Amino acid sequence: MDKRKRIVVASGNAHKITEIADILKDFEFVSMKDAGFEGDIVEDGASFKENALIKAKTVAEALNMTALADDSGLCVDALGGAPGIYSARFSGEGDEGNRRLLLKQLEGIDDRRAHFECAVCLYSPGGRMLFGVGKTYGHILHEERGDNGFGYDCLFYSDDLKMSFGEATEEQKNGVSHRARALKDLENAL
Repeated sequence: MDKRKRIVVASGNAHKITEIADILKDFEFVSMKDAGFEGDIVEDGASFKENALIKAKTVAEALNMTALADDSGLCVDALGGAPGIYSARFSGEGDEGNRRLLLKQLEGIDDRRAHFECAVCLYSPGGRMLFGVGKTYGHILHEERGDNGFGYDCLFYSDDLKMSFGEATEEQKNGVSHRARALKDLENAL
């Protein structure tokens, strides 16, 4: 029998849950749906940290279980940090539309520095909460490179990897990603 502490991940993204479990090996993770959470979560925070807290608290209180949530996105210097917390719904037309809009907004701009940012929140019933934050730096390419990953990965050239996240293996990306760094930060807080 597994003696690890069970934590609900406030996400339905199986890829994300696997990534979290690969990094935080001392816990057993289950999706919010598998734990019985069926509600909607309104992410109306003004920061990644606020949105992570909203998701974790909502699920933890509904299920009376410890919950983990993350919120993350792409921040482009020349766009004043946009798309930021709106990364997933930047264009309203999914990943492909988001990449198209990003490239359009960066036309003629030489400074293409950017970073991915992630905040994670571990929330326990009773109000105890811990946070972790992580960033990874790079710049936005002029065209897509690679077929791996999702979202903006094929446009984000990683300073650490010297390639786009779309060209990197999952293991390479997880070694330097914003989510991995936020989870390690949380693990240190634990």
